[in-house]
Amino acid sequence: MKIAQLAPIIESVPPKKYGGTERVVWNLTEELVKRGHEVTLFASGDSQTSAQLVSVYPKALREAKLKDIYGANVFTMLNIGLTYSRQDEFDIIHDHVGHLSLPTTNIATTPTVMTLHGAFNPENRRIFEALKNVPLVSISHAQAESAPHLNYIGNVYNGLKMDHYPFSDENEGYLLFVGRISMEKGTHLAIEVAQNLNLPLIMAAKLESVDMQYFQEYVGPQLSEQIRWVGEVNEKERNKLMSKALCLLHPITWKEPFGLTMIEAMTCGCPVVAINKGSVPEVVADGKTGFVVDDVEGIIEAVEKIHQIDRQVCRQHALKNFSAQRMADGYEEVYRKLLHMRRVKLPHNNGLSHLTSSVYTSSHS
Repeated sequence: MKIAQLAPIIESVPPKKYGGTERVVWNLTEELVKRGHEVTLFASGDSQTSAQLVSVYPKALREAKLKDIYGANVFTMLNIGLTYSRQDEFDIIHDHVGHLSLPTTNIATTPTVMTLHGAFNPENRRIFEALKNVPLVSISHAQAESAPHLNYIGNVYNGLKMDHYPFSDENEGYLLFVGRISMEKGTHLAIEVAQNLNLPLIMAAKLESVDMQYFQEYVGPQLSEQIRWVGEVNEKERNKLMSKALCLLHPITWKEPFGLTMIEAMTCGCPVVAINKGSVPEVVADGKTGFVVDDVEGIIEAVEKIHQIDRQVCRQHALKNFSAQRMADGYEEVYRKLLHMRRVKLPHNNGLSHLTSSVYTSSHS
């Protein structure tokens, strides 16, 4: 199949540090190329891929320090417009951008599918309910249940290429928090658990300006030799921390659609202790690869019995259920279903003109 993968350009594909969606897009793209598909990746110019890379900007927008990198900035809109202006070149367009591209996606004539990488809120739910032409893929059943009346074509769990993730059957006794420092992620709860148990906590986490007040009130004052924040780390450093951690704390306070850090930790043999919200019970096998609990007290009790968890079982669970191969199997099935469902071909003249200026095209091995 000729497949277009439309990625956000906030981070490179794969991301240099933080960036869950971009990591998923990279793993899917590489696996599809490996299977013989002709894939074109629309992403930032500093992305690394074995697919054909097309970009409207030479580097990730976060590195360019542009204003409004998460909104409808000119480069994001150009990235979307360019992809759909070339729609006749592809059998399938797979859109990972979300609601910003939905008005364009809704009138595309090439079979298109959109993966929902984020959570629903009253604002974005409204646009998805209004523009229903686009088949959607959820990344967890919990995510789909939060907006049950949309045009779902399937559910595909996120997956990663895991052969380079280090495994350790032993730990160095510290608790680990990975991701983003924020109220949503429950950073303050991880600190509370560590202090209650008198265990060291390492926080390998990104801090954005929007969360600075939270950091100053709940996190900064608690930093010490016991509670350490090592900043935003790269994949190699993160994986090493996971492989040696006693367990990963995932004390989220929101209905997270999918937590990549949970499958990464398990792949390294690190058990996960997580609060029962969103996709957590779909990812963590309670009592086998960690514990799914209701509150801080539950986390504390779970950490105290974490020695019951077999670290090898954690890795096998992740390899079986959340590999890049498993994810690509799911999306290939979705693509075939889309092509089979196509019955009426819409007129080609849909108002999308070809965009050719300021476009960087390259291919990386």
